[in-house]
Amino acid sequence: MAAAVDSVVESPPPGARGSRARPLSGERAQRIVEAMRRSVAQYGTAGSTFERVAREAGVSRGLLHYYFGTKERLLAEAVRRDCQLRLERLQEQLAGAQTPDDFIGLLAQHLQDVIRDDPDFVTLLFELFTLSRRNPDIGSEYANLLRSMREQVADMLTSAQYEGVLRLHAEPEAVADILFSLGDGLALRMLTESERDFGETIRAGIACARGMLAD
Repeated sequence: MAAAVDSVVESPPPGARGSRARPLSGERAQRIVEAMRRSVAQYGTAGSTFERVAREAGVSRGLLHYYFGTKERLLAEAVRRDCQLRLERLQEQLAGAQTPDDFIGLLAQHLQDVIRDDPDFVTLLFELFTLSRRNPDIGSEYANLLRSMREQVADMLTSAQYEGVLRLHAEPEAVADILFSLGDGLALRMLTESERDFGETIRAGIACARGMLAD
């Protein structure tokens, strides 16, 4: 019954069709994003049809077409929202760092928490990367997402250096790129070899980060 009501209330104007993602916010948007995350993690992008995602989210398929145009754009929006929430959470955590070791330890813990608690997020990132190599529009959106994430982390690094917590040994955006590269690479390996003990690898990564962030 709830899904049926949603389909009536939330249907876009007849004939409306979005070629680019339109603004969508609130609880309804969160339902759609979560449904897309679950579907892609289980079925991949190819199997994540609007019909399946709409049914899971309890909204009309027409709503998804209107706001996102294609499932690829919906995936891009899901990843963008996820990344923004995670960066905001990371910034809150890093605000308590007093030393380089505090800062680096929080970065490492954040990565391990994602791998343990939400591996689907990593799957979405790599799905979007794969799509970006074949779809120029998605490639442009993915590049913009990476640029935004790099700039936000660079701002966090700059603030930490200004406050005397860190001493950067390269430009903030360059350091951010290396930190993301370490995190992405480790995430891929940790999810692929889930039974392996990555303790030594994490410690090696921390040593690499310390070389960029500390005296």
